[in-house]
Amino acid sequence: MRKAQAKKLPLAPDPRYNDKLVTRFVNNLMWEGKKSGAFTIFYDALDKVAKQTNERRL
Repeated sequence: MRKAQAKKLPLAPDPRYNDKLVTRFVNNLMWEGKKSGAFTIFYDALDKVAKQTNERRL
């Protein structure tokens, strides 16, 4: 049994939008530890939505 509770690591913000909520979403989207693939899927989806709605990216 462990003597003390393990410390939680602080959540780093994502590189493009500098937002912790995006990182939390990508962590839930991630499959088998493939974080770079999850970020690619997420960013591509946001780019497609921005293109279809004629919005510019932040």
